[in-house]
Amino acid sequence: MDIDATSLPEYAELPRLEDIGANCSWGVFGPDDELGTLNLLDAEAVRAATASVRTGERIGLSLPLDQPDPPLFRREPFQHTIKRIGSMWDDRLDSFFPQGSTQWDGFRHHRVREHGFYGGVVDDPATGNPRLSIHQWARAGIIGRGVLLDVAAHLSGSGYDPLAERSISADDLRAVARAQDVTIRPGDVLCVRTGWLEAYRALEPSAREEISARKSGLESAGLGADEATAELLWDWHIAAIGADNPAVEVTPGDPAVGSLHRRLLGLLGIPLGELFDFDELAVRLRDLGRSEFLFVSVPLALVGGLGSPGNAVALL
Repeated sequence: MDIDATSLPEYAELPRLEDIGANCSWGVFGPDDELGTLNLLDAEAVRAATASVRTGERIGLSLPLDQPDPPLFRREPFQHTIKRIGSMWDDRLDSFFPQGSTQWDGFRHHRVREHGFYGGVVDDPATGNPRLSIHQWARAGIIGRGVLLDVAAHLSGSGYDPLAERSISADDLRAVARAQDVTIRPGDVLCVRTGWLEAYRALEPSAREEISARKSGLESAGLGADEATAELLWDWHIAAIGADNPAVEVTPGDPAVGSLHRRLLGLLGIPLGELFDFDELAVRLRDLGRSEFLFVSVPLALVGGLGSPGNAVALL
């Protein structure tokens, strides 16, 4: 459905779930909505976004499927088998986690307690269930004006460590946008470079193994999980947000503050992308003196899927 972003309610005008202590956008995009804020990526938004392509350069934004290595969040490494079938060769993947590398979290990834998933859908995920399935996002892809906010560059020299628990506040995001002289527009795919991936790749293998095995919780800088962050992202009317860290939000985080996954995925219908590789893109955009590009990502058409590899590229 085509949505006029100027007619969308502000966060403060959305219905509130008092027991959760947060507002929700359920019903804003229709009673049986599958796309959330991806509805903002209509034909006109995509057409306008193509103006961001000026040089024709292409930069991949996805990690190899076997990275991070070892896998994070107790996931297993996948097994890749090559099989000969007559004169042809084929691949098979076993123990493959679609959310193990650069990935999108779907709307079935995080539940809002007894209220259910995005839109108030209360049934549990199931294989082949099309409702709120990631394949709904694959129909048209996630294509729009990408804007990179380079938080790592903005905070460099201040003692900032992306491998430590550090909350990037709504005010931080505003400050980075001002410093880069960029305005976030409705329908943008907001890309946040925390510097986590660059720092992680610089570690010795033993240090990466320690991060993967840590039982106390993976530590990373990330977006604050508070309501102020959710309010800003909704009021900016972004189509989706991606980051270069493992969870978009700060980890392990403070349970008293809450979960940004629940606020964005479950309550507001804003897709989250994790472990996107923005390092090369950041360097090139800095050289060009710009922050915008055409973002192109096509999730897997996996019916019943809870998430998908990112399959993303930036066109400059």
